[in-house]
Amino acid sequence: MDKVIEGTLLWEPSEQQKVNANITRYMAWIKDKKGLDFTSYDALWDWSASDLEGFWASVWEFFAVKATKPYTKVLGDRRMPGAQWFPGAELNYAERALARRDDHPAIIFRNEGDGARTLTYAELHRQVASVAAGLRRLGVGKGDCVGAYLPNIPEAVVAFLATASIGAVWSSCSPDFGARNVVDRFQQIEPTVLITVDGYHYNGKAFERMEASAEIQASLPTLKATVLVSYLTDEAKAPLGGLKDAVAWDDLLGDDSPLVFEPVPFNHPLWVLYSSGTTGVPKAIVQSQGGILIEHLKAISLHLDLTADDRFFWFTTTGWMMWNFLMGGLLHGMTIVLYDGSPAYPDMDVMWRLTQETGITYFGTSAPFIAACMKAGVEPGRDFDLSALRGIGSTASPLPPEGFAWVYQHIKSDVLLGSTSGGTDICTSLAFSCPILPVHAGELQCRGLGTAMQSFDESGHPVTGQVGELVVTEPMPSMPLYLWGDTDGSRYSESYFNVYPGVWRHGDWLKVTERGSCIIYGRSDSTLNRGGVRMGTSEFYSIVDELPEVTDSLVIDTSSLGTEGKLLLFLVLVEGVQLDDTLTAKLKARLRSALSPRHVPDEVYAVPEVPRTLNGKKVEVPVKRILLGESPNVVVTPASLANPDSMKYFVQLAKESPGPIIECTQ
Repeated sequence: MDKVIEGTLLWEPSEQQKVNANITRYMAWIKDKKGLDFTSYDALWDWSASDLEGFWASVWEFFAVKATKPYTKVLGDRRMPGAQWFPGAELNYAERALARRDDHPAIIFRNEGDGARTLTYAELHRQVASVAAGLRRLGVGKGDCVGAYLPNIPEAVVAFLATASIGAVWSSCSPDFGARNVVDRFQQIEPTVLITVDGYHYNGKAFERMEASAEIQASLPTLKATVLVSYLTDEAKAPLGGLKDAVAWDDLLGDDSPLVFEPVPFNHPLWVLYSSGTTGVPKAIVQSQGGILIEHLKAISLHLDLTADDRFFWFTTTGWMMWNFLMGGLLHGMTIVLYDGSPAYPDMDVMWRLTQETGITYFGTSAPFIAACMKAGVEPGRDFDLSALRGIGSTASPLPPEGFAWVYQHIKSDVLLGSTSGGTDICTSLAFSCPILPVHAGELQCRGLGTAMQSFDESGHPVTGQVGELVVTEPMPSMPLYLWGDTDGSRYSESYFNVYPGVWRHGDWLKVTERGSCIIYGRSDSTLNRGGVRMGTSEFYSIVDELPEVTDSLVIDTSSLGTEGKLLLFLVLVEGVQLDDTLTAKLKARLRSALSPRHVPDEVYAVPEVPRTLNGKKVEVPVKRILLGESPNVVVTPASLANPDSMKYFVQLAKESPGPIIECTQ
């Protein structure tokens, strides 16, 4: 694909699409009920990010949030960290998610094999009631933790909602996590019950998980019970193997007790999510029932433009925050689509076949998946009926301008492409899509409503039209309540507020354009600083990954404060391709032309694979620290990586030639 200029206009909503958008209906409601007349998204955002009380009260009212006790005010305490949202209010997330009780599909499930199930809202309600009663029998009460080691299957959704209905705290890990990874996470929260699985399928292979489940169980002394889901085999109940006193999942489903929703305070914990843990024990991030409820009501309706008639999909596992975000579709009464397996098995068309077969209206994925489709030359728009598709979401890393253009050229020309950026820390996006705004290549359409996001220069002042630190200057309801075990709050403060006191520093490079859109340039702690010119790694990767010979890449700038180091590029090449002088010269010429002479790498290496976290993100900072001479045992936790052996190459390189790596090539 030819180079696409950042900012190129690719799509504009029609007048009819604007009129029918949820956000248009919301703006009309605001005008009618509150007397506030907003004629543009920018005006609406300005109000929402400054009048937090007025905005979030309107979200509560517009979406008719049901509370067993009313709130006394919207913000009891505005400080960060420590904001107190909707004090006095009591509610239950699961009650809203299960408000619908009819035969409309709640969950459509598919996997790599012949697994195909549909649960209606009525069936989902019955199963949640049974499992909630079963969990109570096993000793789970309000405030207790339930740890789940499960694939992306309906049982995970049922177990989560049952946990939330009790007022207990949910936490999940995907079974592709090793036992050590899970123990590092679950030991922190001391679960009362573990729900685990006998195994799973991925990329056409079966992976047994009984041994790992037994190891996890043995490492959690607080467990009162373990529940085993049979998934790998076709048996009604899996053999309990080495698990002690385990209960079969099916035994929980026989209870016909009514579903009781435990009222909890707005700031009562809903779930615990985890940071990647690349440099130590993962942070256990606690988010609230009410904060997640109200944020996901806003985000999925007003930004993604979805309604109860939609079929909402995101390719994810239970170990990534996008699974938790996908659960928010149930808050709106829509159908969520689950897929368990590889997005590239048996071929790169599998996700598009799923979209056609299930009638997905919103297809959520990652920027690396779109890049993989581009590389593979798939033609979803030509080969599949995507007539139902209205929106596409992309996250996990910045989507380059060429990725934007490819979507409109090869998937669908009339679709809302929402490249978004946020994180596990807030379980939502900071920069979002908007159905009444145009889409420009490489740009995220807008800052999220109720999100006081800014780009700060080196002096801590907000700037427009230039790259700076992504910060949030006012609290958001879905920000962490606290980090589990962080009794004095020091780890929480150090993680987000150590640079700008009272201001959330997210750790990304951001440019807010004159038209209010956003461009994310990658992590600010892995920036490329060449001759005083700062650049996010995403720009660099967009050039390198265009090469047909390259399947993956990692760029490291070994510069440190006051010292300019080398720019090192590591390439994973297509099978059969060798890194020779011709390919190196071709690559350097591209980078010199597209970026600058300063961004031509000093050294280029071919590597077997790029280190990635369990959620698929490139590991840049730990590699840099290893190449600068720090001990691998200090800078990276192997269990946090999807491919820990990939680090051996960089450790060896640092041992063999530490001097040339650090010193600058003139």
